[in-house]
Formats: sequence, structure tokens, C-alpha cells
Amino acid sequence: MTYIHRILRKYFIMGSQNCFRPPAEILKEAIAGGITAFQFREKGAGSLSGDAKVELGSELRKICKENQIPFFVNDDVDLAELLHADGIHVGQDDLNVEEIRLRYPDLLLGLSVSNPSEVKASPLHLVDYIGAGPIFATTTKDDAKQAVGTEWIAALRNDFPELPMVGIGGINTENADKVIKAGADGVAVISVITSAKDIKKAVKSI
Repeated sequence: MTYIHRILRKYFIMGSQNCFRPPAEILKEAIAGGITAFQFREKGAGSLSGDAKVELGSELRKICKENQIPFFVNDDVDLAELLHADGIHVGQDDLNVEEIRLRYPDLLLGLSVSNPSEVKASPLHLVDYIGAGPIFATTTKDDAKQAVGTEWIAALRNDFPELPMVGIGGINTENADKVIKAGADGVAVISVITSAKDIKKAVKSI
């Protein structure tokens, strides 16, 4: 198992719009619970912008660095560069993968894929991992696509046996094991952690 496969196991995604209390507190508790990677996704209704976004990103990046947790930025190469992120994750409608890889050859790069057409059109040889989903219905993203089920994970694993893969979308403490059993290296979650009464317990349960 490679480094990339390992860090995908418990991949926590969060922005201030997902939080009912200070994001830094939530991130620290999630790290204590055992997350293996963090993605700063300050995006959507109620999210921060400008200096406030950079300030929060810097705070969360510092926490990750102190705890040796890989820090990803969602779909913002300039912010990723500014924060000295370990990686960036993009969707099909975001920045071009070829351009990112050319500009940042050493940055870890993740790409979301939701169907065979997207897989066929994607330069998978340039990415370090794929995010497959949404596996289950989710309300976290306003622009979420239709849920594809764990069958999508199984199909991708069959076609790409070695490609690091994380399942995303609607994953919780009750269904995370189904995603792993279908072939994913890990699960990417938001609200199962940000809304948990006991964050450490929630992280350990996925």
C-alpha cells in the first residue's frame, strides 16, 4: 500500500460553511480521532472569501502541519500555492488537470469522477487519486450529482486495480464500511464529523 492509498482512508473535508462552532476546534478533534487527510473546501452558500478565507485556510493549514496531516485545497490553485498546500482536489468542471500538473508537478492532485464518460475523458495518468461519487445522496453540496451507489466504486476498482480511490457523498458511520468493502481505499466525509456530538467517536467509526 502506497502513501497515497493510506492517506485516503479517513479524508475529512470542511469549510466554515459546514461548521456550527470554530472550524479549528473541529479540525483538532478530528485529528485526535484519527483522520488521515484534510481538504479545505471553503465553497458555497455562507462561505468566506478574500482575506477571511485566506486567514482561516492559514489557521487550518498550520494545524495540519503541526500534526503531519496532508492538507489539500479544493479547486483553488492560487490559494493552494499561497498556503503551501500538499495537494489540490478538482472536479470535472474546475481547473484543467493538465494545466495544474504542468504548473505544479510535485503537488498531490485529486480528481472527482461520477460516471464512465467522465472517466474516459479524464487524464487519470496525471492524477494521484480519484474521488468517486456521490456514492449516496448528499445535501452538503448544492451542485451534487445523482448518487451512483457502491456499484460505481466496484466498477472503478475492477477497471483500475491500483489507482488510489476515495468514495465521497452521503457517507456516514452506518454506510462507510460498504464503500470500503466495494473497493475504495477510504471515505471522504464532511457532516458526519462537523455535526457529530462526539467527533473522535465519529472518526473512529468510519
